[in-house]
Order: sequence, then C-alpha cells, then structure tokens
Amino acid sequence: MAKPDKIDFDSYDEIPVELSGRNPPKPIETWKDSDLGNTVHANIEQAGYTKPTPVQKNALPIALSGRDLMACAQTGSGKTAAFLLPMISILYKKGMRQSYQSGRVYPVGLILSPTRELAVQIHEESRKFSNRTGLKCCVVYGGAPIGRQLGELERGCDILVATPGRLSDIMERRKVSLSQIRYLVLDEADRMLDMGFEPQIRRIVEKEDMPRTGQRQTLMFSATFPKEIQQLASEFLHDYIFLTVGRVGSSTDLITQKFLKVEAYDKMRVLVDLIRNQDKGGLTLIFTETKRDAANLGYELQRQGFPATAIHGDRSQQERTAALRSFATGRTPFLIATNVAARGLDIENVQHVINFDMPSSIEDYVHRIGRTGRAGHHGVSTAFLTPSRDGALAPKLLELLEEGHQEVPPWLWDMRGEFYQSRKEKGGRRGRFGGRDFRVKQGGVDRFQHSDRRQGGAGAGSGGGSTWGAYQPAQPQGYGGGYGGAGGSMSGGGGGASRAADAPIGPPRPSPAQMGQTGGMPAMPYGYPAQAAAAYYNPYMFAQQQYAAAYYQHQQQSAAAGQSAAPPK
Repeated sequence: MAKPDKIDFDSYDEIPVELSGRNPPKPIETWKDSDLGNTVHANIEQAGYTKPTPVQKNALPIALSGRDLMACAQTGSGKTAAFLLPMISILYKKGMRQSYQSGRVYPVGLILSPTRELAVQIHEESRKFSNRTGLKCCVVYGGAPIGRQLGELERGCDILVATPGRLSDIMERRKVSLSQIRYLVLDEADRMLDMGFEPQIRRIVEKEDMPRTGQRQTLMFSATFPKEIQQLASEFLHDYIFLTVGRVGSSTDLITQKFLKVEAYDKMRVLVDLIRNQDKGGLTLIFTETKRDAANLGYELQRQGFPATAIHGDRSQQERTAALRSFATGRTPFLIATNVAARGLDIENVQHVINFDMPSSIEDYVHRIGRTGRAGHHGVSTAFLTPSRDGALAPKLLELLEEGHQEVPPWLWDMRGEFYQSRKEKGGRRGRFGGRDFRVKQGGVDRFQHSDRRQGGAGAGSGGGSTWGAYQPAQPQGYGGGYGGAGGSMSGGGGGASRAADAPIGPPRPSPAQMGQTGGMPAMPYGYPAQAAAAYYNPYMFAQQQYAAAYYQHQQQSAAAGQSAAPPK
C-alpha cells in the first residue's frame, strides 16, 4: 500500500497566527533557535522534524519561559510536540525527577487526555522525544488491567500520561501523589472541561495535593475553544498567553470538504457507491453517532466485501487496540468509529473521512475531519447531511466553508434558511463555536485584574449581554448577561453582573428589569463578589471559608460606603 511522503513542513508557512496576553515571547524560526538541549535536539532530528510548525514556533518559547498557555490550533498542526518538547527539556535540564516513597510515586509532569487511544499515542511520542534523557514516561487508562499499570508506576515515573477516570482510581488507591507536579498539560482541553469531565478535572487539579495555580506551569491545547470553555479553563491558568494558529476553530486548508444530501434510509447505498468508486491505496475513516450503528455498519461493509473493522465504547481496550492496529497497517483499510476516534489520533495515510452520521456540534465535526489532511498532506472529507436531522449545523457549516474558501453546495443555503425559520417558530439559542481569546476586546487586550480564585459569569444564558471572566478590565461597574452558574459550568439563567473578587463594587442593586432578569435563576444580589456569587448559586463548589472571606470583603466595603450588607441566603 502506498505511503505518504515525509512531512511537508513548507505547507504550514502561510498559516496565520494570533497571540494575546502580557508580553508574549518572540517566536522561533528553527529548532536551533530554541534552547531545548542537545539530547532533545538529537531526538527531534531523529524523528524527521526538519523545522517547527507555526504552533511549535510560538508555543515552545512561551512554555520554555515558564508562562501558562492556552493554544487553539488547527487539527494536524503539531500540537503534541508543541507541549512535549518543552516539558521534556525543562524537566531534563533542571534535573527534576520523580520520587517513590511509602508505596506512592511522585511524578513531576502530568498530561491528561480524554480518550484511551489518544493517551497511548501521546505516551508513544513522549518516549520518542525523551530518548536518552533518563526521564521515565508512563501511561494509565481505563479498560486495561490496572495491575500491570501499577507495576509500571512502581518502577518509576517522571511524566505521567493519563485519562481522568483511571488517574482518579489510582489516586484513591494512594499509589500516585501529585504534590510534585511542576508541569501540567490538558490535551483536547475543550472536551476535558466540557460534558462529564469537569468534575474529575476539578478533583485532580484542585481537590488533591497538586500545587496550586501559579505554583505549577499549565498548558492547554485543542483545535476548538468555545468562549464559555475558555472562561472555565482560565480558572486553572495564571497570567496566560492565548495562541491561535489558523482560522479560529477551523479546519486546515489541506482538507477538501464535500457534502451529500442523503435521507437516512438511503445512506447505506450511497456509502457503498462512494467507497467503491474512490481512489484505492489510502485509508478511510467512517464516523457514526452511536455504538450500535458503528457495529452494524462494520458488519454490513464486511458482508459486502469491504475489509472493515470498528472501534467504539462497547469494545474492550484490547479489541480497540487491535482494530486501530489493523486499520493503521492497511489490513482493514475501512474503520468505522464513534467519537472515541475523533480527537487527536494521528494515523498515517488516512485519505478520506466520511461522516455517515453528522455529529451534534460543529466542534466535533472539525475534530473528526482533522483525522485527514495531517502533517502537511492533503485529504478529503465527505459528510452525509439529512435536512430533518442536521439542519442545526447548517449555519456553522456555511461559516466554516466560507472561511476555508471551500465549495458550498446551493442546497446547504436552503437548509440554513429552513433551520432559521424553524428556530424562529420554536425558539432556541445559537450554538457554540470558536477559539479567539475571550479576554480580547476590539482593538487588543485591555489591562486585566487578577483574582486568586478565577470566577466569572458564564454569560451565554437567555439573559444575553456581556459577562466577564477572571481577568477583567478595571471598571467601576458592569451590567448584562445571564448568570450561568459557577465558572461557566452551568447554562442559562437570569440576569445579573459578575465580577472578580478584587474588582470594584458597584452602586446599589438595580431593579430586575435593569439587570435583565429572565426568570431562569433568581437574579444575583448586585455587587456581591464573584466567590459569594458562586456560593450563592452553587455552595458545593467553593469551600465555606472562601465564601465567608468574600462576604467579609463585601461587608467591609458596604460599611465604608454607609450601606447595610445582608448575606446571600
């Protein structure tokens, strides 16, 4: 089977880059411009990386300078090396090493990944780049025997790659301590902080013995960073730089995107015709929405003579690993998958990605098609769109295609119009998308105040308007926005103003009409600090002493202003 040529680094040269934050370091142009050390440079050369990609040019000097980073970069742009290389260099050059005491291992670097497959892939890359440094890299993930992973940890671990669930399990067994962590990475950070992962991440980062924000270095990477996830992510970062590589939340120009209007009953016939007539020699990745559909589609393709395998959550880790290996080697060049294969996986020679079922969000679509068009090579994606099911994605798809100068089928405009008409009749709200720094205002980044406990409104609720996160311009007051719960983790709700704890307290509370109360949640008493606001809506998120401290601060300010201060109930 034909293999793609070496990485085409020149194709990255025209990708736009944006930086925001305080005094970002100057980007490098060649590997030699970065002080990674001779051993790491030798490993880079051995891996065949002739020059850094845009995300690597900018992320390396930021990480090597000790700054926190939130990076939003197009799929296939080299994000894994962008966080592994500075981590390995820093730990190696500064002589930071794990320790083992009383049956517990104390790693100094931690990389969190949302899926088992991505964790395994990151671990393999970390071993490649840490060759001859003496650093020990380990990986732990669910679905595999925990005894073998514990045995590996007992032999020492400097850099730990983990999925949140398995790491929590191992910490409960008191086999790992995070008290020596100096370097924390969240890969696919938008997913790590969305859906069901946020409580696990909070427990690992805030509730255990990991050094606090500002005492460790934290890096977050993804191809998509919606505003509300940025606001939540900022709670784990200190004085960070936001890096955008490529068009915001977009896919690479190297992927040609095609769309077919197909009714559900006709998808199988169209799929068979499509893959039967495509160019031979490459790998084809086909996405479905459910585990049952992935299994059934794999069986049906095999029945029709196509060498296919499937990967989904109902298969054991051994079966999933075997399926990926069979696909990557070309023995079964058709892989049917759910979203477990949508993020981060870097499989060589994937030339065609087919969305048999469209995902529910535009972010997942971007990640799915990003499995092709990697390492500077071209790829093709084909999506099956059913108007009655996928109309909600039409507006964002059009935005994505226009930004990427891709061909737009005329019927997609009609689908968008039908969706807007339906939404107007039924009511609804716009979806999330993007990746530009939420701290940036028109004209650049303003002066931001720092709060030890980053807390701000979620802002995207039905109240509308503008809300602030942890880093805010120093302003005496501010109205607007639906308060969406603590740290942006809850949605919707009534009106209100949210602010950092050290922001100035505004005038007495205006009327509900002035605050834009919409009836979802009760309006927050105006002027309370952010910690008190969070405890007011979610008292379980913050410790009682933080709430008391916030209220005490408000009480003192109110007394100075000659006002009475009633505590929130």
